[in-house]
Amino acid sequence: MIINKLEKMEKIVASNKSLAWIGWDVAERKKTDMGRTAVNGVRVNDQWYTQRVFKLDRNGWDIPNKYRM
Repeated sequence: MIINKLEKMEKIVASNKSLAWIGWDVAERKKTDMGRTAVNGVRVNDQWYTQRVFKLDRNGWDIPNKYRM
């Protein structure tokens, strides 16, 4: 699903605990200890996560349909 309005994307991120802003991009984070060795693993606030980033492009953000509002 393509989101091309900043206001709509802000509402989606605010209403979903697994999403966070990284600059203009949106990250989907899942808490897991496997993040220690995963290629897409990140440490945030002393917790390990796997992270998937949805980058902003000229069409907007292409995010999974499960985040539809």
